[in-house]
Amino acid sequence: MTTATHLLRTRRFFPMFATQFLNAFNDNLYKTTMLLFVVYAVYNDPETETLFSAIASAVFILPFVVISGISGQLADMRCKARIIRTVKLCEIGIMSLGALGLYMAWSGWDLAIVAPLGILTIDTTLSIIVLLFVLLLAGCQSTFLAPIKYAILPQHLRREEVLAGTGLVEAGTYVAILLGTILAGPLAVDHTEWAAGGIVLTAIVGYTVSRQVPDAPAQGMIEPIDWNLWRSSTRIIRESMEDRPIWYAIVAISFFWTIGAVLFIQFPPLAKNTLAASPEVASLFLVMFSIGIALGSVSINALLKGAVSARFAPVSVVLMGGCVIAFYLLVKNWNGTGDAGLLGITAFLAQPMAAALLLALLGIAVMGGMFVVPLYAFLTTRVAGEKAARVIAANNIVNSAAMVGGSLLSVGLTALGVQAVEQVLLAAGMSLISAWLGRVLYKVEREEMTGAAGLAG
Repeated sequence: MTTATHLLRTRRFFPMFATQFLNAFNDNLYKTTMLLFVVYAVYNDPETETLFSAIASAVFILPFVVISGISGQLADMRCKARIIRTVKLCEIGIMSLGALGLYMAWSGWDLAIVAPLGILTIDTTLSIIVLLFVLLLAGCQSTFLAPIKYAILPQHLRREEVLAGTGLVEAGTYVAILLGTILAGPLAVDHTEWAAGGIVLTAIVGYTVSRQVPDAPAQGMIEPIDWNLWRSSTRIIRESMEDRPIWYAIVAISFFWTIGAVLFIQFPPLAKNTLAASPEVASLFLVMFSIGIALGSVSINALLKGAVSARFAPVSVVLMGGCVIAFYLLVKNWNGTGDAGLLGITAFLAQPMAAALLLALLGIAVMGGMFVVPLYAFLTTRVAGEKAARVIAANNIVNSAAMVGGSLLSVGLTALGVQAVEQVLLAAGMSLISAWLGRVLYKVEREEMTGAAGLAG
């Protein structure tokens, strides 16, 4: 704790920490406000709402699949601080356009059109097209920052400070997600104009803070940037596959986020259509998920006593699957009612099954955090410093491809008429595969430890 407190008072850490915090806060304020506004104020059909939620998730994640190869190279071959400042300057323009889209949607100043989506179509508006376009740009921005938040720490911190710095960045990110999600609930429908102003103001503050991040020049040999999207992405994935434990960790993390993508898509439609709950309750679900991940992170660190290991990964994700089943059964048998209209948070919490529902959701997130956090730590501690950003970028590509796959799967099931509540069961089934992947990784980990002990002997 002393080390952590000390780092927050230093210029070599705090500006980067604050920049990441503000970026995560702004992303979630915008995404959640947009999603809740469209689900609650634009559409009035469960299938269309679930479809839009899935499309929005895929749009934000897509840049991680397409351009992570380039972002990882840039982070390893160029000054990381300069990249941060450039990206944060672009954010001001991106969020200004996002604010315009939110204002257009809120004020009704719009042009009704129909947007073809392959074999699917949804009635939409010009403002929604603007909002989705901004979401795509925000995904691009986050793609360029994602490898840097881990790779820059060893350059600015002493070796004994890196673990504390990584923990602070993770904790700060979850708190930022939590605050952005909480704030989006009450602003989404009734005060959308406040959210529009807030995202622009946060972007300006974020850029100002980013100018204080100390320079972090490239380490090791400088290689030319391969701007070919396909080749650069496949190359860093292929290089990561050469290290078996790293590759197993990437695959396990990716499968976890596929489960997360399926669940996140269902939360707003489930809250509105199955639980008859307000946007604030949908926001509360996302808040509980963030709190649970943070609690899981603390719990697994205590269990492992600081060691980086996948020892508890299989049992954690099996328990997560059990919590998913409990959540499904509670939603399926929900019988809460309100006096009129949608249930607000107070009315929702007064329902007989509400506490059990939130506990099940919290359990999903806690067990998920216990599964995935050690795997992230494994990646960041195993890879060499001059290749850190590219390995993290490879992880982002595979994670994001899996999440897009989960989103598309949800779109397909929705098109086939599978209700949102039934799609929750899909996450429970995928937990078994995640457990198997965690067991494979731990087996490889034990084999390496046994081999190292043999050589030492």
